[in-house]
Amino acid sequence: MADATLDDADFSKGQDASVVRTRGYQKEMLDESLRRNIVIAMDTGSGKTHIAVLRMKLEAERETQKISWFLAPTVALVEQQREVIASAIPVSVGIISGASEPNQWKDANLWRKIIQTHRIMVTTPQVLLDALHHAYIDLGRDIGLLVFDEAHHAVKVHPYNAVMSNFYFDLPPRDPTRGSQGRVRPMILGLTASPVYGGNVDKSFMVLEKNLDSVIRSTRLNQDELAQHVHRPVFQHLLYTIPEYDWDHIPSRNYQALRAVVDSLNIEDDPYVASLRQQLAKLPPGDERVRVDQKLSKTIGKEDTFTHKGLRDFARAAQEICLDLGVWAADWYIVEVIKRAKIAADPYNNVMSNWQEKEKRYLLSIIGRVQAVLPSDNTEDIRLRSSSKVHRLVGGLLSEYAKAESEGETYSGLVFVTRRDTVVALSELLSRFPEVAQRFNIGCLLGSSNSFQRHSFLDITRSIPKDSQSATLRDFKIGDKNLIISTSVAEEGIDIQACGSVIRFDPPVNMVSWAQSRGRARRKKSTFILMFEDGGVHHKLVQQWEDIEARMMALYNDVSRDAASAPEPEDDEDDESEEYVVESTGAVLTLHSATSHLNHFCSVLPSAHHGDFLPVYDLDPPEFPEGWHVTREAVPIYTGPWGAKVTLPRALPKDLRVFSTECVYGSKRSAHRHAAFKAYVALHKAGLLNDNLLPLTSVVEPDRDGEVKRLLEEVEKRASTANVTLQVDPWAAEEDLSTWWISELSVDGLPMLHFLTRSPLSPLSDVDPPPLYLPGPQLVRYHIRPLGVAPSDDSYLSKAREFTFHMLSALYGQRMNPDDTDFSYMFLPAAGRPYDDIWEQRRRWMKERIARDTTVRFENSGRANAELLAKQFSYPEDIALIRPNGSFGKAARFLKWQYDPMSVEEEEIFRDRYDGFPEMQITYPLLVVRPFPRRANFTIPYAAGEGFRDEDTYLVHPQFATVDLVSRDDLQYALLIPSIMRWCSITLTVMSLRKQLLAKNPISEVPLALLTTATTAPVAQEQTNYQRLETLGDTVLKFLASLQLFAQYPLWHEGYLARRKDHAVSNARLAREALGKCLYRWIIRERFVPRKWKPLYRVQEPSTIITNAEHSISSEQDSIPVEAEQEVDTELQKKLKKKKQSQQLSTKVLADVVEALIGASYEHGGFDLAADCAALFGMGLTWKKVPDRISEILARTEPLEEPPTQLYLVERILNYTFKRKELLVEALTHASYHGEHAAMSYERLEFLGDCALDMVVTDYLYHAPGKEYTPGHMHLRKESLVNSHFLAFICLRAFTTTEATSAHWTPKKGTSTTTEHQQIHLHQCLMHSSRRVLEDQHIAFSRFEKSGRKIEEMLLRGTMYPWAALTSLQAPKFLSDMLESLLGAVYLDTEGSLEAVREVMRVLGIIEVMEHIVMADVDVQHPVSRLAIWAAQQVPQHKIKYEIEKKDGNVSCAVVMDGEEIIRITEKYHSRASQEEVRFAAAEQAMHKLIAVEEPEEEDDEWRDIPEYDW
Repeated sequence: MADATLDDADFSKGQDASVVRTRGYQKEMLDESLRRNIVIAMDTGSGKTHIAVLRMKLEAERETQKISWFLAPTVALVEQQREVIASAIPVSVGIISGASEPNQWKDANLWRKIIQTHRIMVTTPQVLLDALHHAYIDLGRDIGLLVFDEAHHAVKVHPYNAVMSNFYFDLPPRDPTRGSQGRVRPMILGLTASPVYGGNVDKSFMVLEKNLDSVIRSTRLNQDELAQHVHRPVFQHLLYTIPEYDWDHIPSRNYQALRAVVDSLNIEDDPYVASLRQQLAKLPPGDERVRVDQKLSKTIGKEDTFTHKGLRDFARAAQEICLDLGVWAADWYIVEVIKRAKIAADPYNNVMSNWQEKEKRYLLSIIGRVQAVLPSDNTEDIRLRSSSKVHRLVGGLLSEYAKAESEGETYSGLVFVTRRDTVVALSELLSRFPEVAQRFNIGCLLGSSNSFQRHSFLDITRSIPKDSQSATLRDFKIGDKNLIISTSVAEEGIDIQACGSVIRFDPPVNMVSWAQSRGRARRKKSTFILMFEDGGVHHKLVQQWEDIEARMMALYNDVSRDAASAPEPEDDEDDESEEYVVESTGAVLTLHSATSHLNHFCSVLPSAHHGDFLPVYDLDPPEFPEGWHVTREAVPIYTGPWGAKVTLPRALPKDLRVFSTECVYGSKRSAHRHAAFKAYVALHKAGLLNDNLLPLTSVVEPDRDGEVKRLLEEVEKRASTANVTLQVDPWAAEEDLSTWWISELSVDGLPMLHFLTRSPLSPLSDVDPPPLYLPGPQLVRYHIRPLGVAPSDDSYLSKAREFTFHMLSALYGQRMNPDDTDFSYMFLPAAGRPYDDIWEQRRRWMKERIARDTTVRFENSGRANAELLAKQFSYPEDIALIRPNGSFGKAARFLKWQYDPMSVEEEEIFRDRYDGFPEMQITYPLLVVRPFPRRANFTIPYAAGEGFRDEDTYLVHPQFATVDLVSRDDLQYALLIPSIMRWCSITLTVMSLRKQLLAKNPISEVPLALLTTATTAPVAQEQTNYQRLETLGDTVLKFLASLQLFAQYPLWHEGYLARRKDHAVSNARLAREALGKCLYRWIIRERFVPRKWKPLYRVQEPSTIITNAEHSISSEQDSIPVEAEQEVDTELQKKLKKKKQSQQLSTKVLADVVEALIGASYEHGGFDLAADCAALFGMGLTWKKVPDRISEILARTEPLEEPPTQLYLVERILNYTFKRKELLVEALTHASYHGEHAAMSYERLEFLGDCALDMVVTDYLYHAPGKEYTPGHMHLRKESLVNSHFLAFICLRAFTTTEATSAHWTPKKGTSTTTEHQQIHLHQCLMHSSRRVLEDQHIAFSRFEKSGRKIEEMLLRGTMYPWAALTSLQAPKFLSDMLESLLGAVYLDTEGSLEAVREVMRVLGIIEVMEHIVMADVDVQHPVSRLAIWAAQQVPQHKIKYEIEKKDGNVSCAVVMDGEEIIRITEKYHSRASQEEVRFAAAEQAMHKLIAVEEPEEEDDEWRDIPEYDW
């Protein structure tokens, strides 16, 4: 065998292979492997792995484009060899095996990454074979060296041979002058301890050499050195006498008791047979009846039910143990297995989870009849009742132990046993011999297996050994165990150190077994002991195997073989070949791979619950005559030829469901393979497989979220580099930079202004701006009327610049550059105003004082001391803005002059205010002022009581105050202009969106208000944002995408449709499409912050780029900005700078705006306009209008000639008559149904109906009168109406009543008739062929009958949604699926009428529940999340934990708060749904106990981000 470690090659773990001392024979083999393909055949312990490591190291150094691939036949060996290789070669070594979840290796990109990042791969052969079949790996392009460990496996149908025959020999041979360049065959290196299976050495050599395109070689030049390092053990044999009893006269009492029970079994009593008979009785004529009939006949003929076959195997194993080990071992084994079987068959034990409950009860009833007696523990009794073979083994072990002890060595040994059950019994028996127990610590190796799968009854014996395989091997390595009893698993593929003795309790079965087991005894002076029956013929095998070895050595050294070509191996049926190759990828389907591929395809179909989603094969002709299980007449043996039919699940269309072959194949297996091959080819040609011949996982592209984030970062980077905002500039000039456009700006109560812009405002002419909200509250309306091109003379524009600067600088001068008047917009009075001359006179007066240098503190050209101004201009009443010198930053509005003396109280307050001005003398008049409102965002209504109050006024001394030289009207305009410009900016941005992105698209007709809402992010803090529209649009998009896919891909099952839809509407995909359209340029994200506002300049400074950092400023800071206001403190500046630097566009925001635009389109123009909007962004789908898609779907429906009679019952329940009965049939067809009609199962219609249901519910909630639900509230209410528990309840509740007349006869009255009424429930109309479905229906309906009325009362009249009660139904999902499929069928049958769906929902009672939830404000919060929210709101917060426990057939859930149990709910355990039931009920009861169930709180924004729980 190939070495599992390199210790025998002087190789230290972790040491570089280049510095290891390489032996001469290893160097010889290495050189030979560089020259040609070889299989190295040398004994275990010779260091073959070291040669392979050196070869791969050289390959990694000289070959940079291709990798080396190391194959090992078992998972354990793959893991071991990878560790050895990785520790020896300083390159990346990858590993893949069956233990690596191979389903994740279905991505071509992942495989390419593996090839690019690793230099060596270590895998099982099946992994490489699958990768080659699916064209993930190209053998000629990607692999330069292929290493086969345990190369003797490369025969017949082994994956080793498949890799070579299917892929290697199709490649061109290497050109010696070009080496590995191009797509050529890789070099081959094989490793084996024995290249021979069977007795014909020459044939074995030729077949292996042919299959591996190699020459088998061992050392020729260094044989003496090899002999020094490979220590052939001393061969010995032990003879034992056979027992006096034979197979028919087993003296074990327990065996006889077991045999008697087994012989008394009647196959007709087996639950499986009874189940088949029940199925057969109910089935109409057809394929499924024939199938069940054949299965029943085969089961009865072979008596191979799980229980009967298992018990026969049990008896046979006990029989063999008795013959091999003796009576005591057989008695012990029977007692132990019965004990384990009782544990496994316990109804409350999940050990054998795949056993049916009836099988468990049947098994318990049988083994309970076995009168087994526990054998004696007396040592002498054990000795007397043990076989001669055991005694000879004990003697041999003691002798070997004494020899090791005399030589000063620690004993270690292996005993190889053929049967697994014998290993278990022998280990126990040896431990009962005192002399053995004193010297040996015994372990068992049974090999790895998926324990407790439905393979065999005797799999339960795997639980008997106390230690796991890994623990046993570990203890053996460190010396805690010194003797292992093992099956053949230890011969090959397990890393076991060299042993001092190896004993074959049973003779080797072949040459490989002989060589492999002998190779374990590779210590110096080790022994290899074979046990032979005295007088038997087994000892002759030794000479035969030694002759074979001699012949192998001769062939190794035969130089003439080096140039000889191996003949073709003989053909047999296993070598039949047929291939289907996909040209685009090179993926290959073979007869040998077709069956497993087809099984995988069916296993990943959706909704595999309650159905056997595997291909069903029928032989042609059938193995048994119909009804043989009744007559049981002798049947002549039929040897062929055979044909086969494979039937695939109903999730597929009828044309892709059944495939047959002709009766031309020599075996049943061959017929099955050809049928599977034909089916799989058809699936690929139909587009249900990708070009790697795998299920269509490729319809879902890889996760693009990372790519979208990178694109967003690039957008941000470009914006930062160019010093521009991400959004469009709505004020930018369209063409001529010298042209100005003029409009009229009129505001209620103010004189009109001319509004100058660099682009025309004609789009605003038909738009009524929203009112402005002033303190009071007051509503101020304004209007903008475009006039045309403004005068172009410089004096006009100069006046506009001067007026604009003068008007706005009074409030925003702190952030305005006095030397820059290049504004993006300007203002100028529309006509002369009577006070303009007065204010101009005052400004001239101030300029003259400046010229005379007679100014006082705080005065400048735009401000004057209030006292000096008053005296100069006779205390004018038209001044507006006052700045007290003591608090210059707190500007105030002038109200009047006060000439009357202050009261004592007023004077005291006044003097306190001027405490810092000792020179102050009270003189009159004084200024009466009022502070400006703290909030200057006039786009939002004031709350009740907010605004000016009379007590806000105060007095200011004019000597210590400054007046801004601006009129009241101009100051009022300055206050309002930021809010007006905000609206203009948003409106112009949205109009730009219309003009550019939405141009020539019908969605440009969507009203401006809807488009504005759809493009306004919540962070902008406007009165409306996209969140509600996004919630609506999300549902609309999913509905439309589902319909498009449903129509476009009629062959796709629900799984493909759902995955493709989810990908198309994912945030990552929507964001990527939005980025491609530069949608971010029109998204309103910036928050309106008046305190930071300043007029927009034509050339923006970098500091004016608005980022999300500004959005974090609180509303308290949103006050009137004034010149003397202090700058933001340094820490806040740093914080804002940091946030600005880290700002990124949000993937979710981009996706949300796309969905909001779709929602807005739906609101304005229904599904057709929404589809136009979706088509704008593409999303990888082909978009058509809804009627067109409906027509496509209906055109493919095929009318039913004879619809099932029960359809009218369903139509009565729904109060709807189907025009196309075939749709109703499909909606009622479960995947398990085996009837004759050809309809697909309901999953596709359920996919469509689910979206239709969501659409109806979401549309109602969005438009619910007077509610304006936030997204969080809409989500909660929708979940309460579309969850599977509620829909299953509706399905269970729906029924119709039928009448039937029956006749009765009595002696007195004679014949009379009566009318009987019977309720037919909707769930009973489901067409299925599954016993489990039937059982689940009965159980769910029983629960419904018990609690249905109470649930209905809570749903229609309660104030709290009954989550726990609905969950307690534990209804199977197919009930809700059935309801959704019916809604999908109604939608299609009415040619796309959601109104018809809504009416059916009303008939079923869904609408009534929905209206009650909305109108009564029902608390729909889930109990688990309600308790979590309550705990988080407490001070201090509480920690809630749920502890679920299953015990004695019950399941309980305890709610633990802060370590203390509050409540515990216990129910009977039926399934995993029981755990959810007790969890929900416990949460609900805990809330009652904590008195936390209160009246629903007022809706607020905190509910907007309620987490979605997995309900």
